[in-house]
Amino acid sequence: MTHPSIHARTHPDKIAYQMAGTGKAITYRELDELSNQGAHLFRALGLKAGDHIAFLMENRLAFMEICWAAQRAGLYYTAISRYLTHDEIDYIVKDCGAKVVITSPKCAEQVKSLITGAPGEPLFFMLDVPQAGFRSWDKEAIAQPVTPITDEIAGYDMLYSSGTTGRPKGIKKQFEGKPIDSPNPFLLTLCANMCGMGSETVYLSPAPLYHAAPLRFNMMVTVLGGTSIIMESFDAEGFLRLVEKYRITHSQLVPTMFVRMLKLPEAVRKQHDLSSLRSAIHAAAPCPIDVKARMIEWWGPILVEYYAGSEGNGVTVCNSQQWLEHRGSVGRAVVGKVKILGEDDEELPIGEIGTIYFADAPSFSYHNDSEKTKRAYNSKGWSTLGDVGYLDQDGYLYLTDRKSYMIISGGVNIYPQETEDVLITHPEVADVAVFGVPNEEMGEEVKAVVQPNDMARANKAFEAELIQFCKQHLSPIKCPRSIDFEAELPRTPTGKLVKRHLRDRYWPKTSVRI
Repeated sequence: MTHPSIHARTHPDKIAYQMAGTGKAITYRELDELSNQGAHLFRALGLKAGDHIAFLMENRLAFMEICWAAQRAGLYYTAISRYLTHDEIDYIVKDCGAKVVITSPKCAEQVKSLITGAPGEPLFFMLDVPQAGFRSWDKEAIAQPVTPITDEIAGYDMLYSSGTTGRPKGIKKQFEGKPIDSPNPFLLTLCANMCGMGSETVYLSPAPLYHAAPLRFNMMVTVLGGTSIIMESFDAEGFLRLVEKYRITHSQLVPTMFVRMLKLPEAVRKQHDLSSLRSAIHAAAPCPIDVKARMIEWWGPILVEYYAGSEGNGVTVCNSQQWLEHRGSVGRAVVGKVKILGEDDEELPIGEIGTIYFADAPSFSYHNDSEKTKRAYNSKGWSTLGDVGYLDQDGYLYLTDRKSYMIISGGVNIYPQETEDVLITHPEVADVAVFGVPNEEMGEEVKAVVQPNDMARANKAFEAELIQFCKQHLSPIKCPRSIDFEAELPRTPTGKLVKRHLRDRYWPKTSVRI
């Protein structure tokens, strides 16, 4: 294991990160100097090891520069989605305890209303030319030394994963006070050992950097001394063109990207030389069997799938050869040991479906939510993400459901409770259920079934009104694409919503719900 600061001494002029659209790039020497300046600025602002920062910006070079500055200053750094609403952003900033918030002009509208001048609020910075109310990150950072701070220590990302309570929860790694070049066992196993990544890697990053996998993979590439090409946004044909242009060796994708590329005309798909690709890693959502089979047929047996959560409590991995022998599997455990437990918390036999736990695995906690953390562990200290599945006789894991009613749309996790909590506040809504329904491209899309106060309102106009109402409070991806109406929703005598009775109507019996 190593660190980009070491590569800055051995290969100073090698490109560390380059933007695919603009071509702008930074070398390892420049990354080292910029992250040192950022670390010095954090110290000058009074931040010490274990403190928190948050940032919200589009895919750009500064995103990774700030991550590395925080990492070598011992800070927790929280990347926030550009697609959240003001209330959602405000909640995360306050919940993580950010002392500094950094944004860009493109995202200013989402952040500037957070600036109130209240005592104890974060310091707000902006890249490029700062708007009123923001300090200049570029101006203050460039005034700092390019040499390392004297008290370098490893910091960690602290990313937010939505929960069934409707509020996102920060996943906080225990601060260990390790050196900045301390290894990450999971990423080292997956990237270096399973996928063959190293100093010769040219990695193509097609996803938003605020997601856990893109962020961590891009950092791992520079840990290993490779080069990352970062797409400003994903485009199916653009991805293929970039593979050919930069002779890409590795990439990390989600199944929705596979679907979009497979939908390109065959002539377009065949005109690009993809022979440089050595490994295509995918996760975030289970990949439909036929889609994955077609990708392996097209790209060859280079797909590597893994199953894990942002919590980092366990990992399974499956390469293409293993998958072809165990179609539909997400692999065998490489971090922790998979245990399938029944309702009585006892291990189930091979082939029986139950809750997936990881034993002998790294621990985690949900920030400011001790009850949620407690529910993630059983009496033996094994932890779960709430997913359901089974093991085959060879120890390969198969997922049959995921966190009960969680919706996975285009690789993004969406929790229905948050949407239900908004819709139920509409004065003409008596009851509501939200769940995922099939979507050919995105895997799933958000569906709502509403019980109106007056069934005479059950029409297209009211549907449009409710969708717009939802969009006023939540990011669009969390809002229903469509709404159906029922005179009464199915509930038990105790008041529990029997959502499955509704959801099953929309899923073909042959489909596997995830």
